Amino acid sequence: MAKAPKVLVLNGPNLNMLGTREPDVYGREGLADIENACHAHGKTLGLSVDCRQSNSEGQLIDWIQGARESHDALVINPAGYSHSSIAIMDALLAAALPLVEVHLSNIHRREAFRHHSYVSRVADGVICGFGSRGYLMALDALALRLNTQQET
Repeated sequence: MAKAPKVLVLNGPNLNMLGTREPDVYGREGLADIENACHAHGKTLGLSVDCRQSNSEGQLIDWIQGARESHDALVINPAGYSHSSIAIMDALLAAALPLVEVHLSNIHRREAFRHHSYVSRVADGVICGFGSRGYLMALDALALRLNTQQET
């Protein structure tokens, strides 16, 4: 049996507050709920899913750099770093892995400063506005990209 491709799911600042932070914008699910759903859905897709969250830009960059050697693809919700972190964008470029950017809310229907994402510039795809379902959609896309699932 072939080893399951590993997908690193990264969550940026304040996402540890999901479920209590602005639930009308970000939903009522906690981060642990989203991570559990990612693990379960990944398993059905033949993927091994590794979920991590940090409020620290440097920690996220360290994980991205390490993923180049340890993972096959990335899903990232960079949260507020989307709009400000050239360093995260550069780390993602250097990692050179298939990449899907996820946002719980539709960033294009929100404040103007949220419309720009440095991460979008280097992502293979961007999913926003579908709440936590966006993470599962990202895993679906990566499973197709990594050839663990056949397109239907």
